[in-house]
Amino acid sequence: MYEYQIGLERDELAEYPDEEAEELALIYAARGMEVEQARALAQTLIKDPAQALDALAREELGINPQDLGSPWGAAIASFVSFAAGATLPLVPFLAGWPLARGTFAAAALTLVTLYAIGMLLSLFTGRNAWLGGLRMMAIGAAAGAATFLIGRLLGVAVG
Repeated sequence: MYEYQIGLERDELAEYPDEEAEELALIYAARGMEVEQARALAQTLIKDPAQALDALAREELGINPQDLGSPWGAAIASFVSFAAGATLPLVPFLAGWPLARGTFAAAALTLVTLYAIGMLLSLFTGRNAWLGGLRMMAIGAAAGAATFLIGRLLGVAVG
């Protein structure tokens, strides 16, 4: 998500370098630097796109591009997230609910959780929260329906 935000900043820097330089100068001026000195520093930074992007990521977004994490860290976080998400539909059955009631509760719990995750992700993507929730819920519902239909085609049934 941070890489996405940095990518947006990279696009803005390529398309509007003067505006980005002024934005950077305003940030430095707001921190107490003389306005002319802040503009001069920003103009110097903008001359080197890599250096300018690094400065914008740090100053505007509050992101250190060198601290974005490792692939191993991302893999471990992804594993833990998927494992936790996979246990949610099991909760009604672990609570001892009957099959029909547990299946309905598992589906409802899953859809509500997917909707909440979609809304939370919108905080990082800048998309509409309600539509993000609906999108995530629709993807989960489609995956569940496909799994159900494949099971029916193969003759696999629960119960």
